[in-house]
Amino acid sequence: MSRPGISLRAMLVGVLLCGVIAVGLPYGEFVLNGTQMGLNSSTPAAFFLLFLLVALVQPILGLLRRDWLFTRAELLSIAVMMMITTAISARGFISIAVPIMTGVFYFASPENNWDGLLIPHIPTWLIPYSPQGIKAFYEGLPEGNPIPWGIWVEPLLWWLLFMAAFYLVVVCAMVILRRQWMDHERLLYPLTQVPLGMVEDGAKTSLVKPFLRNPMMWLGLAVPFVLHGINALSHYYEFISRINFAYSLPLVENTVRFYLRFDCMWVGLAYLVNANITFSLWFFYLLVKVEEVVLTRVGVFSTENLDIFSHTFEGPTMGILSHQTMGAMIVMVVLGLWTARMHLWEVLRHVWRRDHRSDGEELMGYRTAVIGLVLGLVVMSIWLWCSGLPFWAVLVYLFGAFVIFLALTRVIVEAGLAAAVQGMSGTGFLISSVGSSSIGVAGVLATGITLAWAGDLLVFMMAPCANGIRMLHGLARHKRRILVMIGMAMAIGLIGGVITILVIGYTYGANNFHGSWGWFAREPFRVAQNFALNPTGPNWEGWLWNGVGAVIMSLLVWARYNLLWWPFHPIGYLVSGTWILNSVWFSIFLAWLVKALVLKYMGPNGYKATRWFFLGMVLGQFVAGGFWMVVDGFTGMTGNRIRMF
Repeated sequence: MSRPGISLRAMLVGVLLCGVIAVGLPYGEFVLNGTQMGLNSSTPAAFFLLFLLVALVQPILGLLRRDWLFTRAELLSIAVMMMITTAISARGFISIAVPIMTGVFYFASPENNWDGLLIPHIPTWLIPYSPQGIKAFYEGLPEGNPIPWGIWVEPLLWWLLFMAAFYLVVVCAMVILRRQWMDHERLLYPLTQVPLGMVEDGAKTSLVKPFLRNPMMWLGLAVPFVLHGINALSHYYEFISRINFAYSLPLVENTVRFYLRFDCMWVGLAYLVNANITFSLWFFYLLVKVEEVVLTRVGVFSTENLDIFSHTFEGPTMGILSHQTMGAMIVMVVLGLWTARMHLWEVLRHVWRRDHRSDGEELMGYRTAVIGLVLGLVVMSIWLWCSGLPFWAVLVYLFGAFVIFLALTRVIVEAGLAAAVQGMSGTGFLISSVGSSSIGVAGVLATGITLAWAGDLLVFMMAPCANGIRMLHGLARHKRRILVMIGMAMAIGLIGGVITILVIGYTYGANNFHGSWGWFAREPFRVAQNFALNPTGPNWEGWLWNGVGAVIMSLLVWARYNLLWWPFHPIGYLVSGTWILNSVWFSIFLAWLVKALVLKYMGPNGYKATRWFFLGMVLGQFVAGGFWMVVDGFTGMTGNRIRMF
């Protein structure tokens, strides 16, 4: 008989697996140049290791001794630990923060004059102030020389303080919103269906979970495993041809492009989502393509040059679409909080009320969550102010950044869009809204450095945190131990990830890392240099397009709640102007079409039966990526990459 609760053994296993992720993800990305198992908010590395734990380790433990089996609570707690570490130790923070911390010294040159233009504005506690130590990191240490850990201690401690405050805000916010999203609005949380399915027990306790005994699941898993296996083998054997899953069609003299791409993960996830959402995703994408063609034909362009994560340089109309997306996000978040006003008032009442409490099912009490939220925001604000942002600009920046985080998290937990991205970054929002001249060179530089944690949002902490809290719902009696496990997972991701990248850099030389490393390392300083030499005021045209997006989003929300026949979901419009829809819309369309046919001709029972196949497709992509990264690690093969976004 398995034990109730969460044992110390489970905590230790969680710590061990988080350590594997914190070391394995940077190694796989930068040494093997292989599959990036941390490159979307479904946290593929966590799903892969959970699969191994459930499919291999759990049956072996049961054969040896029945009471050695992990309980459902233990498996879920371990899974959430791995999800959190995955969201930190690669592109969620570490793989962007370290290049940003080192880039200004290494890439400074007489041509860009960063030495005179930018470096004097960077606080000495923010980055390692050692040009020689940074040069060794990029070019590799001479044999026998020790790693200069001393130059990293102070800046890393200050960054760890900031990230601890940020993650405190994230956890507290998701605890506060859990009941509104899960109980009141009944959002689906599609990304949790695979891990919840893997750990679910049947009517009778068995060594093998029902998920693993379902032949439809294995059939679905086999599809991506075989397809990606063929492409992986093509790296080993020249006679094996690679399968191409993507095609691009140019429109309007190559100024607009139309993409067709098949991806098993996206097909599987989209099949689990409500049909009106998937319909709206591909419909609004096609509508935006029409908008791009029309704007290009009539000569309406955006010439704004913000950071790469604001996507204003990716085409003549992308700046317009980015502003529309930002306006739509503001409306979505504001209206969402207004809808939740009764719940939020109830949460606030718990701060001073000691009786008639209703937070017993939450991972932390509402009073603790509110105090933690406020404390974290205060620490973040002071830190950003000390880094060079005027205090009023800190407030504008945090408003924009958390609008983006909350909007994308809502998209992920409702629409299952695991790699949802922003149209405009918090950095771009601030500079475009108020102008670079109002915050000065130091302010532009400080907001550029925030790209380390709020720039590339293919994976970000808030989404896995929201999904993790959903998965752990019902385990509040173990909340103290679970919160300790979450804290340990964050610490392992931050500390383990940084140490791993530093060791790899000083050993192999960061110049040998893949191309996006140098991209991230230069970007904050390229932006600061541009606006230092060409200061700007508020972009009123950008405000106009923000307003257009806000108005359209408001009308779509109104129609959804007031017109019973209205077929469009506002989320479709919100993400239609982001670059990720170029890559995934066709897979979403295929899933929508198959689901529509299944429901029409086979009914709800047909959907329930076929659902296992699509759960397998999602898991199969992660298993294929993890399997080949392990194989490549043993063989030394590099460049064998399965796309995870």
